[in-house]
Amino acid sequence: MNALTNDNGIYGNYTHLKIHTDDHNITWLALDLNGASTNVLNPDIIKELSSACSEIINSNTKGLIIYSNKPSGFVAGADVKGFQGITDSEADRKLALSFIKLGQDLCQKIESLPIPTVAMVKGFCMGGGLELALACDYIVADDAPSTKFSLPEIKLGIHPGFGGTVRSIRKIGVLKAMPLMLTGRNVLPRQAKKMGLIDACVARRQLEVTALRTTLDQPPKQQTTKLQRLLETPLLRKIAATKMRKQVASKAKQEHYPAPYALINLWEFHGSKSDAMFQAEADSVATLVATDTAQNLVRVFFLQNRLKASGDKSLFTPKHVHIIGAGIMGGDIAIWCAMQGLRVTLQDTRAEALAQLVGRANNAFKRRYPKDKLRIRHAQDNLLPDLNGDGVSKADVIIEAIFEDLKAKQNLFKDLESRARPEAILATNTSSIVLTDIAKVMQQPERLVGLHFFNPVIKMPLVEVTHTTDQTDPDIIHRAQSFSSHINKLPLAVKSSPGFLINRILMPYILEGVIAHQEGIPVTVVDNAATEYGMPMGPLELADTVGLDICLHVGKIVASTVGVSIPTSLDKSVESGHLGKKTGQGFYTWVKGKKTISKQQPWSGDRLQLEDRLISKLTDEAQKCLDENLVEDADLLDAGVIFGTGFAPFRGGPLRSIH
Repeated sequence: MNALTNDNGIYGNYTHLKIHTDDHNITWLALDLNGASTNVLNPDIIKELSSACSEIINSNTKGLIIYSNKPSGFVAGADVKGFQGITDSEADRKLALSFIKLGQDLCQKIESLPIPTVAMVKGFCMGGGLELALACDYIVADDAPSTKFSLPEIKLGIHPGFGGTVRSIRKIGVLKAMPLMLTGRNVLPRQAKKMGLIDACVARRQLEVTALRTTLDQPPKQQTTKLQRLLETPLLRKIAATKMRKQVASKAKQEHYPAPYALINLWEFHGSKSDAMFQAEADSVATLVATDTAQNLVRVFFLQNRLKASGDKSLFTPKHVHIIGAGIMGGDIAIWCAMQGLRVTLQDTRAEALAQLVGRANNAFKRRYPKDKLRIRHAQDNLLPDLNGDGVSKADVIIEAIFEDLKAKQNLFKDLESRARPEAILATNTSSIVLTDIAKVMQQPERLVGLHFFNPVIKMPLVEVTHTTDQTDPDIIHRAQSFSSHINKLPLAVKSSPGFLINRILMPYILEGVIAHQEGIPVTVVDNAATEYGMPMGPLELADTVGLDICLHVGKIVASTVGVSIPTSLDKSVESGHLGKKTGQGFYTWVKGKKTISKQQPWSGDRLQLEDRLISKLTDEAQKCLDENLVEDADLLDAGVIFGTGFAPFRGGPLRSIH
């Protein structure tokens, strides 16, 4: 399938496509974006696809199979670079609309071909790639964990624009399609088949023959259900849309994230049976892409890619990780690494702690893979309790995750240095102690690096790779970043200083919330001021979640650097044993891990003033960290705070929000 032309020379030469006709007179069209490792739909490849469709119409071919020549996947989506810098000017709107219409017209052309069309998918099929596949008569897919389907445009502040809002609903109904678009979540092949999004999922060795048989046999297509047809009536569309808006409003405000509401409105006003929805879809995306939200979310997308790229996987291939400390953090790091396919030995001086961790790990594996017993078994086999620390001498990466005590960490690394393999990474998960203090007792202090994970490990994507500019071996830093990428985390290189980057920036925000409450402002008022701004959690709920004892400990360490004082109420809470979520009592009362809100006293203060008071503490500290060169530049600082704290992504980061 590598020839540029078929046997009869029907098709012209293309830069981004490879076309071949087989003995059954079926045309196989490979997407192969020139000079790129991944297929994206940019204007060049879209125009070539449109030209190829015109040639197919004029040929005598009996069918078309579209697939990818890239090993990484089918199509990652539309080229997001085209969305950067779009403003609400008339010229920019026309530019955005012309690109959207280009994609829409291509998909319409594919859908209108007078021959059976099949999208043959292996690897990711996302955004515009799935919209292209939905324009085909059938979608057949490789049944592998690497194959994923999604319409993630909502994460960029827009919604599908190449006809996907219409075709997804037409194919699987609004009750399945709308959650797919509103969340942007990935769907694995078997789930996609069950929901009707794809028509077949088979083992890779059967994929090509299945695509061919589907093209030749043209099996009956899935019929719409009576419920799907009823939900397209104006009255039921209105009722369903109202319910959807309420569900979205519980998670995202319209002024912060307009795209989900625009998507719901689109369907309510037009319905997927109306072809007018295609034009309305294009107009909607052209409007949304110019909003501050979309421009900031596109920026966040590229920041995420930059973090991913900083962890070059080719530099290092870890197979065995040894973790010391079976507490919450150490245990969660071990569970996560086991899920990523690495051999993990977990050491602790307490046999009961290891036993508890194994039970917790088994529950985590079952939640992660609810119906995949094989993957559960593999993860279980990867995790080995190691009471005596035998894994130290065999590990590629050793991570210390014991309690925050300088002397204890020094003694541990002094011992590890003599027992670990010379090439092994020696890492600490400390959240506050500077590396130079720990490394003072080491013969080779340049070997020590920080790998600071965030709680909960399974959800938080960032890892701070902390280092000292004059001591840590640069090769160790790069390998630590590579390791982070291997376990599907985003590595951020941070210069070692009290609290590093994320805790240092968060602490003034948290402590200011505690001070505000100490002054008499109700708990919910303090937290609501922050969440109204767009923070995922208010400072007091965050303090309860992290643990008031940990907040106090880190607060004392960074106090002199940050220039803050510790509120007396925080000291008193810790002294009384009220440590937050883990003890059931903090600023909130917690029952079975859920916060309960008691009746609050009324407050008549200025919410916006309180909001500014809290957020300015965070943004001011972010600027100080940049001035001190804790990270390379402002973009990386914004990326770190977004992925390390959940800072309102639609604002583009703390520095972006103030400049």
